[in-house]
Amino acid sequence: MKSFASDNYAGVLPEMMEALQKANVGHARSYGADEITERTKKLFCEVFGADIDVYFVFNGTGANVLSISNATQSYNSVLCADISHIYNDESAAPETFTGCRFFPLATNENGKLTPEVVKTRLIRKGDMHYAQTKLLSLTQSTEYGTVYTSDEIKALVDMAHAHDLYVHVDGSRFFNATASLGCSLKEITTDTHIDMLSLGGTKSGMMFGEAVVVFNKELSRYIAYKHKQSMQLASKTRFIAAQFEAMLTNDTWRKHAQHANAMAQLLASSISKFPQVRVTKPVQANGVFAELPREWNELLQQSHFFYIWKEATNEARLMCSFDTTPDDITTFTSVMSSLK
Repeated sequence: MKSFASDNYAGVLPEMMEALQKANVGHARSYGADEITERTKKLFCEVFGADIDVYFVFNGTGANVLSISNATQSYNSVLCADISHIYNDESAAPETFTGCRFFPLATNENGKLTPEVVKTRLIRKGDMHYAQTKLLSLTQSTEYGTVYTSDEIKALVDMAHAHDLYVHVDGSRFFNATASLGCSLKEITTDTHIDMLSLGGTKSGMMFGEAVVVFNKELSRYIAYKHKQSMQLASKTRFIAAQFEAMLTNDTWRKHAQHANAMAQLLASSISKFPQVRVTKPVQANGVFAELPREWNELLQQSHFFYIWKEATNEARLMCSFDTTPDDITTFTSVMSSLK
């Protein structure tokens, strides 16, 4: 049975299975010293249009912990959205492993941070009694499935850099965001001058693995040690790298991200036909947020499981993935029709 719970629920893309099979031949040097990893890192530099450093990790939390710990000291603070994954859904791992204070900032109606809100926390610089702010973390696409434009990111980066802050992007659904914008990966990263990116692979159809992409060479000096210290250095790195190589070659990521995004658009338009349903946020990536009649939850979740994002208003989060089909949406809405 398909679900709308999370793109993590989906299986593995055929291209990833093929890449894993090809990598599973003979022996190769461990801990990233293999030919596949070297080749894939060069491909990253080509795709992102810069001399960047790439570190492959097991999971999204690990990517964020490695990124944040690499850019901060334990006496620092991190600014992030109040709905962000690093603040709400990583079981305090970023705070525990970095020792930093995390300050949640109010997002606007579309789940985004703005320079005006960030500025309110740029205070008490040099005050030994205050956790010194060093990092701004953005989520792209946001937890509400909305997407920062290049100009919006540039404005936040420029302001952060002017106040001696690094900018990290939590990009577990970065491919979906980039596909939504119709731009290249370079245009939304290198050209906006972000410092680090946690690039998601699993939600996009990989079996496992994410990547930490370092654009700012200042942050490359010690990250290899942090990589090992944070327990994210895979001995058989080639199996993560091989999947990213397949994902980045010929823009494989774009085809599947565009499909997931298109299914979200179809889902939103389909459920909007019911007067009892209110889509609450712009549908820009692969997520739909909608308020449903509370009495519909049980039967709808039995049909296609999903999570209630906000219990007070019974706002549901409905996620589409690379294997979501129009038939899945038709089946889901047919259950809605039976509940009218």
